[in-house]
Order: sequence, then C-alpha cells, then structure tokens
Amino acid sequence: MSWRLSVLLAVVLIALTGGGLLIRRTGFFRRHAHLIGLHPETRKVHSVESMTLEDPEQRRSLPEYEDVPAAATTELTAALEDDEDHAAWMRSLGNSASSRFSSLNSINRTNVSKLEVAWIYHSKDGKANIQSNPVIANGVMYAPTAGDCIVAINAANGEEIWRFKPGARPAMRGLVYWPGNTVLGPRLFFTAGNDLFALDPKSGTPVEGFGKHGRVASGGLVAPVIFQDIIVVANWNVIESFEIATGKRLWEFRVLPKPSDPEEEDQGGNCWGGMSLDAKRGIVYVSTGSPHPNFIGVDHAGENAHANSVIALEAKTGRVMWSFQEIRHDIWDLDIPAPPNLVTVLHDGKRVDAVAQVTKIGNTLLLDRVTGKPLFPYRMKRAPVSKLPGERTWPYQPVFERPEPFARQVFDPAYITDISPEAHEFVAKQVENANYGWFQPFEPGKPTVYFDVHGGAQWTGAAFEPTTGRLYVSANELPWIMTVVRARVGAHRDPKLGPTAGEQAYKQNCAVCHGVDRKGKGMAPPLIGLTNRMLDDELLSILKDGRNSMPPIAISTSARQELFDFLFDRDIPPDSATVGGEAQFEYVTKGYPKLLDDQGYPGSKPPWGTLNAIDLKTGKIVWKTPLGEYGELTKRGIPKTGTENFGGAIVTAGGLVFCAGTRDLKIRAFDSSTGSELWSYKLPFGGFAIPSTYQVNGRQYVVIAATGGGKLGGAVGDAYVAFALPQSVSRVEPLHLWARAGLRNEAPRTKASDRH
Repeated sequence: MSWRLSVLLAVVLIALTGGGLLIRRTGFFRRHAHLIGLHPETRKVHSVESMTLEDPEQRRSLPEYEDVPAAATTELTAALEDDEDHAAWMRSLGNSASSRFSSLNSINRTNVSKLEVAWIYHSKDGKANIQSNPVIANGVMYAPTAGDCIVAINAANGEEIWRFKPGARPAMRGLVYWPGNTVLGPRLFFTAGNDLFALDPKSGTPVEGFGKHGRVASGGLVAPVIFQDIIVVANWNVIESFEIATGKRLWEFRVLPKPSDPEEEDQGGNCWGGMSLDAKRGIVYVSTGSPHPNFIGVDHAGENAHANSVIALEAKTGRVMWSFQEIRHDIWDLDIPAPPNLVTVLHDGKRVDAVAQVTKIGNTLLLDRVTGKPLFPYRMKRAPVSKLPGERTWPYQPVFERPEPFARQVFDPAYITDISPEAHEFVAKQVENANYGWFQPFEPGKPTVYFDVHGGAQWTGAAFEPTTGRLYVSANELPWIMTVVRARVGAHRDPKLGPTAGEQAYKQNCAVCHGVDRKGKGMAPPLIGLTNRMLDDELLSILKDGRNSMPPIAISTSARQELFDFLFDRDIPPDSATVGGEAQFEYVTKGYPKLLDDQGYPGSKPPWGTLNAIDLKTGKIVWKTPLGEYGELTKRGIPKTGTENFGGAIVTAGGLVFCAGTRDLKIRAFDSSTGSELWSYKLPFGGFAIPSTYQVNGRQYVVIAATGGGKLGGAVGDAYVAFALPQSVSRVEPLHLWARAGLRNEAPRTKASDRH
C-alpha cells in the first residue's frame, strides 16, 4: 500500500469514527500511525543524537476538527434518591461523593458578618504545611498535625483528647471516619508513608485485627473511600482495596503499566487529587495525573491511556467500567488534579446522576456516572507537531465549550500584564522570543509560555450544591515560561563499581523528590545535565535557603561535597567518562519558572485568582469573582486582582461559600447566589486547605487548618482555627436537602429500584 493511500485511509477512518478509540485499538493504525504523526509503541530512548522531527505536512493532512457528540437523553442515567445526611462531615471533602456541601444553615447570609473565632488549637509539635480537610464525628474532630501526628480534638472547645504518631506524615489530603456496623466498632482510616492505618477513634490506638498492628502496606495522599465491607485506597498509580475487618488485600488496578525495570521510577498517572464513591451503585471514581516525566515525552510515547483521566472502577472487583481522557500524551504537566464530584443535575428535563471533574486547564468534564459519556458535546482539534526531535505529540486535543472553561487556556501577548508600563515592558521582553499558543509543544532552547501549571483547578477541587445544581471552584490564572534544553549528560556509570558516596547522599536526601534517575518528579525539576545549567555556589545557596517549594536541606560539609561531585558528574572514573568515545545528550528542563513582572507579580493581566460558580444545567458560568487581594495594588487604584491560591471551597444551605488559600491569608464567605463577599478573617498562617463545617450541641462551626507554607511559601505554623456565631445569636435547625423553596435543580426523583 502506498503511503499516500495509507494517509487517505487514515484520515477517512478518523473522520468516520471520532478518532480516539479507533486510533488506540485498531491494528491498521498501529501499522500506519507513523504516517500521521502517531507513535503507538512505547520505547526507551537513551540519547537524542539520532532522533527526527515530526512532519508537519502529515499533520496538516488531518481534518482540523473532530466532533464528539453528547449522550442522548435516553442514554443518561436516571438519578437515584438522595437520602444522605448532608449535615455530617465524616470524610474529608464532606462525604464519599466529595460534594463538600452541608445542609447546616445556622450560619447564613443574614448573620455571617457576626462570625467570630470560637477556638484555636495549636498542636505544638512542629511547623509544617497541612493540606487536609478534618473530619468530625460525635462532637470530636480528627485531623493531622504539623508534627506528623493524628489528633482527636473536642470540636466544641478545641481541647486535645488523644494523639497518635504513625512514624510518617499522615492524612496528607484526607482521612475517613467509619461508624462501624453490627459486628465491628468505629474506625478511623488514613494513609501515612507506605501504610494504611486503622485506629480506634475513641482511644487513638491501632486496631489489632486490621493487618499487622492496625496497618497494611498501602500509601498515597488522598482520603480512602469505603463501600460496604471494602476500603479502597489510591496508592499513587495503583488503586487497591482491602477487607475493612482484616486488612486482607482484595484487588488492585494499575493506572499505567508496571515498568519492566524494578529500579525505574513510576511512569505517572498518579491519583494525587482524590477519588469518590457512588455508594448505591458501588462505583469508585478516580482522577489521574500526567505521565512522567513532564515536558519530555520521548520515553512515554502514544496517547498514554488512563493518564489525565477520570476512571470508573467497580468497587467489588476493581474492573474498569469506563475511562475518559482529557489530554492525550500530556507533556505540559496539565494533570487532572482534583477529586471527582458526584453530582445530580437537571439535563433536558431529566434528573441525571453524573460526575463533574474540574481540571488544571479550567475545564469541567461532565460525564454520565454509569457510562462515562459526556452530557455536552465537545470537539477534538488538530494539535501542532512537536519541535523536539524524537517527540511525537498526539494529533488531537480537546476543546470544551460547555460547561464553560473557568480559566484562560491559551496565552497570547494580548494578555501581558497592564498594571504598569514598566511591568508590561518587562514581561513583553521575556515573551518576544518565546513560543505560545494552543497546546504548543516545546522547542529545544526556546521558552514556551502557557497557563495552568498551577491550575485552573488544583488538588483543592470544587464543591457542589445539590439544591441549585451549581459547582463552585477556586482557580489560578498565572502564566509560566518553560524551557527544554539539549544538555550533555555525564558518562553512564558502570554498575559494577557500585554507588559512590555522592550517589548514596543523593538517594538519601534528594531522590524522593527528584527521582532515583534524577529526571524529576512532579514539581521537582530534573537534576541530570546539571553541569550545563548551574555552578556550585548557586546549588549551595539552594541547599541552604531553599527555593520555591523546596525547603532548605541540612547536610554535613563532607556529604555535601560528595553530593555535588555526584550531581556535577565529577565522581565518575576517567576511563568511563564517555560511552563509545562520544558525549551523550538528553533533554532536560530548567525547572518551573513563572512568568513574572519586574515586581514579582504574575505577568498576565488580572485576575490571577478567582472563585467561580458554574450552573451544570446550562453549562454557563453564573458568576466569577477575584479571590484574594494584594493590598498594595488596591491602594494604587488597581481593581482587586485575586491571588494565586491553594484552598478550595465548601458550600452550605445557609447560602454561603467559604474559601481560603490566598496569599493574603484570609478565609472568606461569599454569597452563593451572587459571589458577593460577605465576611473575611485574616488567619494566623495561610489556610492552604479546604474548610469543614459541623454542628455540636446545636451550634454550627467552620474550621480550617491554618499552617501556611506549601506551594505559596511564607511563614508556617501549627494551628486549626474554628469559627462560630456568638452564643446570643439564635440557632436554626439544619435544613432538609430538598425542603428549600424555589429549588432550581428540582425535578421528580427516581427510586433506587428505577435504575438506568
């Protein structure tokens, strides 16, 4: 078959089938994928010398757009009756659906301005960033501390009841309280390091019947989910389940294939944002991150199915029911970072159970809960070819129009900051020689500018209000300027010689963040080819003072010199300084620099941080308001800009949205109908976590971890701060979920027996 005929047939088949599924599953495309810029087989690449560029003419021969239709109304899953107690907060993110909605309404629009500090708890065991959303049951709050303990606190007055130290950082982004059943008593579950723990919530002691002394081997960051007698844990890119009684392992699902080399780092697709559970249908929903490494995809060719995805798993078996991928072959670090929200929406006159998934690029994926089909149509647009030899970009990327994107997705010079002429000129000079545009790939040695490395949405995700069908999501809108370079790499070390002292120092101090292979992980940049990018003095300064999210590293002078010799490839014996007598090269990145102006503010026009309300019935943004404030800019007459934020919202039946996480250290309450700010309070340290709300003895509280640090840096502490109305303010009983007048999302409900 001639190559021209192959291309023609490829184009026709893509046009007729919608592209993505056929490209992945059809042998024809595996045989002829190279003709249309695809690279379906994963292979390991060790140097860049012989790599070739993609052919732009082949890419241009493809249709510009592929339309993906919405599911027909008859295909959508009818909603089951919501009989959950939305006044409880026994799992981080509110409940198993991660809705972050409370039916409590004692604190409401009319009285929130009177909110005051009820108590402050200091753990007094260290200072560190806490990102967890505490849980409350029977008047007791359970939460992690800055000193890596789990504590039980009297939720009415902030007094500590007990504490437990698991030996590693616990409940990084959540925990869950299980009330027990007729056989077993209550249990508190969380992960710490490489273990899943079960504690007796009354005493804080490990449950002896669970695993070995109350723990089983299973790590991860996010809150587990519990279905009947099964607990499901997201252990990085492995989702696994255990018997809740004994800790016996039941099943596991691996997001990306296991590397053949046991020494090789995982290939990404990690669940670091969160997961949710449809308890009536027994379905677990998992959001996944991008493949590794970021920015350079030559070692993870193809579309990387299940990465950048929402995956539905059968809770009893781990069977994949469906998987929906947003970005194919992500090389930009644009994960799906947040927990899926399980929602019920009114769609074409029918109440439908769906999944709403917010993403880093500001999309909201609205998918049927049982089939994974989209409720709104979208398009796949032809993407640019790679400018990096050896890289093969995926030929199509998605364009979502509804629900409307809540963050800017493409950088353009028209977006350069205008807060002052000096700021504009400073940024314009950085941009004039850079690449930018829709899914613009990287080019060796040339910067690429784009939004959303820190979101759009981040791990803090969204809150869903079932009475209105609205989703509330905090977002960032900052540009980044990334550069990939071709760097000389030191000699391939002879494994027969064993690790040097410097390599051992690296594994002890650096590998957990930067990877055993020095190619970087997450936000930690690669450290291979460092000799081309940095001098000893600069590296010494970073070790002593830290940089961005990296803290200072305490290391002895002798070990530091050995580490430097390893990082700069000075500890390699001369007779193995090159392979085959020639220098070797690989691609590396220059870290994660933001595009900033001359004063350190974001290099784009404001807003830089926002809170958004999205009507899932229409797919339209109802309101958008700046989140956070630079007081010095406001004094200059610049309208409120919002700030980069890592907090996340909750919504209550009192008509309020609570959200913190901003650089100005404030927690705020907004009118859920209009977005108007009704109350704020400056926390002692940054509240870089999601609040919780609960009721004790008829009094409603809002509580948040206020410990600072994290990706926004700043001072760190050890506090939880709880707010309540003064005792003199009259109390209001919790509002039943469907009793509110004028519900815009109301429609006839479906009994559990009327399942789709």
